[in-house]
Amino acid sequence: MNNIVIDRQAAIDEPLLPTLEQLTHWVGCVFSHHPDDERQELTIRFVDEQESQALNRDYRGKDKPTNVLSFPFENPPGLTLPLLGDLIICHAVVVKEADEQQKPLAHHYAHMVVHGTLHLMGYDHIEDEEAEEMEQLERTLLAELGISDPYHVP
Repeated sequence: MNNIVIDRQAAIDEPLLPTLEQLTHWVGCVFSHHPDDERQELTIRFVDEQESQALNRDYRGKDKPTNVLSFPFENPPGLTLPLLGDLIICHAVVVKEADEQQKPLAHHYAHMVVHGTLHLMGYDHIEDEEAEEMEQLERTLLAELGISDPYHVP
């Protein structure tokens, strides 16, 4: 796991953003379950609602800010780079969701990073079977991080 390289970008001035150490720990947990994946470089960018909404609208056709967007990197033909892709995380949405779900902010951030990293690795939740597989892996990874089931509704 020593090969993980995260380009942490903060497009907002916010003291509650996760540290590079936290991000590396959370992403490392995902990679611990994918030891053969050599794509261990990614960008995690923290943005405001306007940037999140613009990207969500332009790339997903949804004109509203969202918690996390995943942009997997595709190697050009004949070239292999260790890039996994980019995560764009909207701080305001994550804070709002954590509050609504009565979760510690750091726990919700960990979930968003794990969730987004799994998307970068090719996991999806469009079909029910894929959703169950991805959500179960998220539960397992978050439990290893000491975080309770993010999908459990009390």
